[in-house]
Amino acid sequence: MDDDSWALIEPLLPPWPEKAPGPRPVPDRLGLQGILYVLRNDIAWQLLPVELGFGSVQTCWRRLERWQQAGLFDQLHHVLLARLHAAGELDWSRACVDGSHVRAKKGEPTPVRRRSTGGRRAANTT
Repeated sequence: MDDDSWALIEPLLPPWPEKAPGPRPVPDRLGLQGILYVLRNDIAWQLLPVELGFGSVQTCWRRLERWQQAGLFDQLHHVLLARLHAAGELDWSRACVDGSHVRAKKGEPTPVRRRSTGGRRAANTT
């Protein structure tokens, strides 16, 4: 990861808790590089090579989880979009908004009738 990218990401990282258990042996930058290595190479977490110095699989995975919960990647997405827009690098003519996953409430929601998945007794044949 180049220094310009890291300078953009580092201020968005959540601070470490004061009473974090144990030392933090792997810097955040290497942890992020380990996460990006797994995602870019489309490999399982267990195949992350320790020899590259990114830390253990658990370290990278825990940081990914912690940063997701803190909303880091949403913030980074907004920052990158704002930078690209300011530089005139976004082509808004190709933008698409999909509303298929947004609920459009009109009044009181009507309850949906649920079909039973339980077994039924067979008809009496005698």
